[in-house]
Amino acid sequence: MLGVLGDLVEDIVVWAEGPLRHGTDSGARVFRRRGGSAANVARFAAGRYPARFLGCVGEDAVGDGVVAELTGHGVDVRVSRRGRTGSVVVLIDPDGERTMLPDRGAATLLERVPDAWLTGLTHLHVPAYSFDGEPVGSTAVDALARVRRGGTTSVDASSTGMLERFGRERFLALLAGLAPTFVFANRSESEFLGLLVGGLPGPERARLAATTVVTKAGAEPTAVDVPGEPLVMVPVPPVAEVRDLTGAGDAFAAGFLAGFLDTGDLGRAAGLGHRSAARVLASPGASCGGE
Repeated sequence: MLGVLGDLVEDIVVWAEGPLRHGTDSGARVFRRRGGSAANVARFAAGRYPARFLGCVGEDAVGDGVVAELTGHGVDVRVSRRGRTGSVVVLIDPDGERTMLPDRGAATLLERVPDAWLTGLTHLHVPAYSFDGEPVGSTAVDALARVRRGGTTSVDASSTGMLERFGRERFLALLAGLAPTFVFANRSESEFLGLLVGGLPGPERARLAATTVVTKAGAEPTAVDVPGEPLVMVPVPPVAEVRDLTGAGDAFAAGFLAGFLDTGDLGRAAGLGHRSAARVLASPGASCGGE
């Protein structure tokens, strides 16, 4: 089973109809969706591979709703209940690009994961958001170390803004200590960390000598950098419509990990990641067309 530890929140997705006008009204469509990077990965993986979510939500109706939504997609949901369920305002411009205003709430309050939550996991995935805050940061490090003893692990770099707040050197040192099987990043994150720069392995790549680095670049080929092997570029099939990039990276990670755990073939895993990501690009938030 694939485990994913991190945020389960409510997304308030705003599709702006044009440039935001300061000090007055701007036209928009507003959608409420279950959100959270970790929850997204679990939801998109569940259709291809058994998935379990580990996290914390508030003792409130919003928490009840997001747990029920995630469970309804076939995810084995394990949550503690403390505080107030988090929310993220996601502003989407006409080109589909996101600006996010997170208030993670209870997602930061996850304490040590019970052994029963980790039983049966062959892989644990953690978005880097989970390292930003306590006690969840220490909880994530501990859970990754416990799963790593007999399974595989992965970390998603999540956000350049979050990495800047957390600290580049601090994050690289954390990754070096965790030695995850995979690190997922987009081009901006990978270049910020010095893992892939100008299409080639960057100056910090050697610090993750046991880790495969997967760098996404939108419509351009995804770079799969396996230690000791030539860099592999996996083409991205054309996508008919891009309206909202929210959740696309999470959907890619879900498809990639499901493919890897099912077949062990990294090329096939990347292809499944691309197909999974394409499903969310025309819909509001981390949802698929037709939902």
